[in-house]
Amino acid sequence: MLPKKNRLKKKGDFEKVLRGGDWFRETFLVLKKRENKLKNSRFGFIVSQKVSKKAVARNKIKRRLRESVMPLIKKIKSGQDFTFIALPKTETKNFLEIDEVVKKILKKAKVL
Repeated sequence: MLPKKNRLKKKGDFEKVLRGGDWFRETFLVLKKRENKLKNSRFGFIVSQKVSKKAVARNKIKRRLRESVMPLIKKIKSGQDFTFIALPKTETKNFLEIDEVVKKILKKAKVL
């Protein structure tokens, strides 16, 4: 599980990242990034009903994204907020494909 200090929780925090951040896109994933004034980086995950109507599938995608990010937390530059947005193709991907794209998109954002 992602440590509490590394989670985006409040709706306002998500909105700040979505409104004012830089964005990067890969095949089935979008990353929004914005600086914060904290010592650590925080992560949020958005999987809408456009991806899947089933809550079980959406939660599975979120778990896979969190598990992909967790080992990278110490390597990622601190002081930034990130929001990963899953696109409709994400439901058909396995963990290894998701993990690979997460690493690729973080390198593209120059935070790894």
